[in-house]
Amino acid sequence: MEELVAQRYAKAIFAIKDSGLISQYADILTQLSKAFDSTPAIVNGLNSPLLSDTSKTQSILDALGKTADVKLTNFIKVLGENKRLALIPSIAKIVNSELQKEQNSYQGVIKSKKSLDKSEVAELEKALAKYTGSKISLVQESSDFEGFRVAVEDLGIEVNFSKQRVKEQLIDYINRSL
Repeated sequence: MEELVAQRYAKAIFAIKDSGLISQYADILTQLSKAFDSTPAIVNGLNSPLLSDTSKTQSILDALGKTADVKLTNFIKVLGENKRLALIPSIAKIVNSELQKEQNSYQGVIKSKKSLDKSEVAELEKALAKYTGSKISLVQESSDFEGFRVAVEDLGIEVNFSKQRVKEQLIDYINRSL
């Protein structure tokens, strides 16, 4: 249900028809989303019945500062009036996803214990771009995964290379050979 409501607000952003402005709004909404994720007190405050809707809206607008123009300010005010400020992360996700589709440019994540060289990352990006026909940019994240995992969520691509899986396949092959 939340996703459907967020879709309507995302459509309102795309009604602007200025791709530069939409991209700017997407960046701002993404920064707000990161603040929501990193500080649970913000979400608790937005969901609190003790604070008025105008104070919640004003706190978001104060956080935006001078980066918000009139259209974005009005958008935030409409969200506040309709008690939808908590939808900002969902709206940001939808807007970013739609922008990636329009630009045919997607972001992915490489998760591994060992970090890859820039040339290796560029090679992976090139191979994925050739496979998908889209521009792919990859970001590395450290994890405890033996091997590495490449995921481009918006395209539904996930590739895993792990030592454990190779061992299991080798053992399975040897067992079938006997």
